[in-house]
Amino acid sequence: MDTSESSTTERDTAPDPAAPPRRGWRRWAMDTRPLRIPAYRRLWTSTIVTAVGSQLTAVAVPKQIYDVTHSSAWVGYASLAGLVPMVAFALWGGAVADTVDRRKLLLVTNCGIAVTSLLFWAQAVTGLDSVAVLMVLLALQQAFFGLNAPARNASIARLVPAGQLPAANALGSTVMQTGLVAGPLLAGVLIPVIGLPELYLIDAVALCVTVWAVFRLPALPPLGEAARRAGVREIAAGFRYISRHKVLLLSFLADIVAMVFGMPRALFPQLAAQTYHSWGEGLALGVLFAGIPVGAVLGGLFSGVFSRARRHGWMVIGAVVGWGVAIAGFGLSGNLWAALAFLAAAGVADMVSMVFRGAILLSAATDEMRGRMQGVFTVVVAGGPRLADVLHGTAGSAFGPRAAVAGGGALVVVVMLVLAAAVPALRQYRI
Repeated sequence: MDTSESSTTERDTAPDPAAPPRRGWRRWAMDTRPLRIPAYRRLWTSTIVTAVGSQLTAVAVPKQIYDVTHSSAWVGYASLAGLVPMVAFALWGGAVADTVDRRKLLLVTNCGIAVTSLLFWAQAVTGLDSVAVLMVLLALQQAFFGLNAPARNASIARLVPAGQLPAANALGSTVMQTGLVAGPLLAGVLIPVIGLPELYLIDAVALCVTVWAVFRLPALPPLGEAARRAGVREIAAGFRYISRHKVLLLSFLADIVAMVFGMPRALFPQLAAQTYHSWGEGLALGVLFAGIPVGAVLGGLFSGVFSRARRHGWMVIGAVVGWGVAIAGFGLSGNLWAALAFLAAAGVADMVSMVFRGAILLSAATDEMRGRMQGVFTVVVAGGPRLADVLHGTAGSAFGPRAAVAGGGALVVVVMLVLAAAVPALRQYRI
């Protein structure tokens, strides 16, 4: 590993508890050592609550917009209204996170998200039924999220030692993926019972738990000399930093390749209606959308087998190639349950990729750049699947959905192997 691309002195703020070698089935179980660190445990515990609560709002907003307009097009416009400010504020928020106490930034942004949830509740309970208000509130909420996510992710490296970063990422990613499964299911159960407005209120109350957990964190001021202001110059400096550190650049490109070429969710409705309709279109659609998150959760629960790996670059390469193979297999499958198995395998690979890409970003970047790296990471994670929706939707119309999915998966494998062969930085990276 090129020592110029990493910094260890600033992240060793937490002890690294010695752990005896785990034997038998324990080797496969999730590595929970980061939970022995009180500060990280508080942050992670709050995520359990908000991972589900945020999904209640994620379901309630498009449901309310559709109820008001009876138009799926307006649901799509609302998604774009949230994406644009999220991208802009994630890039700026990354620069801000490198110039201020990250704990204070988390307090402000979590309070802002909680207030927007209360405003969502107020407009719903009063029957305002204004799409314009809903879109403004969604844009405001996503702007706060864009400011929050880089600071939150960058803080992890200050709370746990370097050797436990993969385990910490596995713990956090598992909770978020569980929320993606449990949150929408819970929303579907609660809406007929308590009504849609109360989903917003539950999310706001859950965010109070997060605010309290962040309040209990230690101060996280910048280490060393920090930039005096967070502006365009600092954002540009972050991109220059990425261009000079190939392992960081490759970690971003790996996710872009996997998501843009290999995320087929835009074709799920067509596949459910045409390929898997014999199992029931509704059942097939639910299975397809649940497959990847379920696999990711399983991957997290059994992450102990890979969370102690040291060759992080090879883990990312293997995970992205595995994702591509699984997606190609899904495209070639005409049986719903075989499709579920391939999607679940893709979810496991996605979990591995998330864990080690996150660990690389936290360990290979210096602390004064971590916020900006996480800002770019947030944009890549949010933007890649949306670009994939456009690409796969177009390819599916031109070549058929199964050919588009299988071709995309194969393309992931080829492009990732070419990148790995052409640029050795990712292959050689280890801690």
